Parts: sequence; structure tokens; C-alpha cells
Amino acid sequence: MQWAALLILSCILIPILAASGLPAATMLGCLAAGVMVAATEGSVLVPRGAFFVAEAVIGCMIARAFQAPMLLEILRHWPLFLGAVISVLIVSSALSWLLMRWQVLPGTAAIWGSFPGAAMVMTLMAEAYGEDVRLVAFMQYLRVALIAIVASLVSRFWMGSGGAVLQVVWFPPVAWDWLLATVTLAALGAVVGPRLPMPVGALLLPMIAGAVLQDSGLLKIELPPWLLAPCYAVIGWSIGLRFTRAILVHALRAFPRVLASILTLIAVCAGIGYVLASVADVDHLTAYLATSPGGVDSVAIIAAGSKANVPFVVAMQTARFMIILLIGPGLARFMARRAGIATVGESHDDETG
Repeated sequence: MQWAALLILSCILIPILAASGLPAATMLGCLAAGVMVAATEGSVLVPRGAFFVAEAVIGCMIARAFQAPMLLEILRHWPLFLGAVISVLIVSSALSWLLMRWQVLPGTAAIWGSFPGAAMVMTLMAEAYGEDVRLVAFMQYLRVALIAIVASLVSRFWMGSGGAVLQVVWFPPVAWDWLLATVTLAALGAVVGPRLPMPVGALLLPMIAGAVLQDSGLLKIELPPWLLAPCYAVIGWSIGLRFTRAILVHALRAFPRVLASILTLIAVCAGIGYVLASVADVDHLTAYLATSPGGVDSVAIIAAGSKANVPFVVAMQTARFMIILLIGPGLARFMARRAGIATVGESHDDETG
């Protein structure tokens, strides 16, 4: 009965969120449905194997975005990209430091929640490093929703551009041989990845291998929407079903300060975008979207429906995502130590010692 309620609620919420124009409507709808079931003392859980499979498919999806022309664009303008990315990281880290010092969220959840990367990946990595994935997801997806709304309004009204509307073709033509190769890579990641001595191995293994194979011409990653949608659902359910009433109460109490932090981050990043437009050969809308602290997918959708330079926007967003992927865990540990907060792994080591 609980699974039936979960499915019915998901089928109701997903179209509502999709009609509102929010990105990642499938995952957010399933996450919200999971929260509702968990808040009513639900006890169902997503099987761990299904979660690993979903992680692996998401890794392939990220690898598909790492196109060689985009990487060449990053290398061509690397000082500019590096300066803009570091500026955004400094601002987000400062805001997360304040949230952590004020104990708005426990542990380093505020740091992971403030990282301006792909929300789903940051949430999964936070879980791998022992943080409360529920609060991280609350902060990440609140930021995603607000940034999508603000960026759409900026694109539509401030610059006089039309708003982007994503039309999903659920059953496009499929290259079945490449789809089989992609599924094989994802299956390898789901089986081998969790056994590797690294966090989020089920996601990182197919992501790295897929990017290398794709850019070397040995693989074309094929991921039709009908394959991605169940993976989004599994990720959303696995997070939402872990919420409890106590966690929801804590999230509601933290909401005003988290909201203020996100709005401040959006405003400061808009200022960084203004400076970028002044020193680079790009228009203000392109610079604003390139420095927007949203995810690559949502910002790319908005850029595609406006007058912005889409390759520049996607390259900047991708560069920031890759840097956060590399330095995020170390930065979270460093900031936690400076604030006198032990991470989960360090606490365990101390107790053992």
C-alpha cells in the first residue's frame, strides 16, 4: 500500500512540477512524494542495488555532457574560466561557513548544500562522505528551484529574451547498438563501482570511463528519456523516503536563513557576471548565466531559449562542476576543521582511537 501511495503521489506531482517549468521535475516530484510517505510513518525503502544502477546511469549522463569542443573552449580561455569559477566558490564557501558557524544545519551539510554544482551529484557525494543527505538535498534543490526561476525571469524580462521551454520527446529514435553499449557501461559501474576504494564509485566509474571513451570516438552515449526517468525517480525516492518529521521540522526552522543565503549567492554571482562581461567578449546575459550558481542542465535550457552564447555558458558551468568534483570533499573537511566540527569519518576515527 505504501508503494502504491508513493507511485500515485509521484504521478500527480511530476506533471505539476513539469508544467511549472522547473528543471528535474521527475526527480523533484518523486522526492516530494517520498517525503510525504515518510512523514506519515512510511517504512518503504528503495533497494540498494536499484540505487547503484541509477547512480551509474547518471554517471553516463554526466559523461555525455563532456564533449571535446566544450573542453577545448575551457582550455582556450582557462584564466578567465578559472577566475570566475574561483570567485563563485569563494562566495558560496563564505556563505556556507556562516551557516555552519551559526549551526543552521548540522555538521558540514551547509557546505555540501551550498556547493554550486549539479545538485544530484553534490547530494550523492555528501551521502558518500557521511553527511545527512536529507538536509543537503533540501538546500540544494531549494537553490535549484530559486535559480531556475530567477534566471528564467532575467532571460525573459530584463534582457527581452523569450523564456526557454523544454519539450521532452519521450520516445525519440534510438541507436540500439550504442544504447546497449551505454547500458553495459552503466551495469559495470553499478557492479564494480561500489567495490572501489572511493566514494560514489557507481557514479564516478562510468562518468570517467564514458567521457574518455566518448571523446576518443569509441562510444556514443545513448540515454533516451524513458531510460533516464526511472533513474531520476529512484534517486528522488531514495532521498525523500529518508525524511522524518524531526528532519522536516529542522528544515522548516532553517528555511529563512537558508533562503537568505541562496538569494545572497544569486545576487553576488550576478555581480561576478557583470565583471565578467566587462573583461570578456561576451554579453551581460551570457555572463550572468555562465556564473549563475545553478546546475548545468537547468541553466543550459534557459540559455538555449534566449540570446545567450550557449557553448560559453555550458563550458563555464561544466568547468565549475569539474573543479567542485575534485576539491569539494577536501574543502568540506578543511572548513569543518577550521570551524571545529568533526566530519563523520573523523569522529569515527577519534572514537576508535
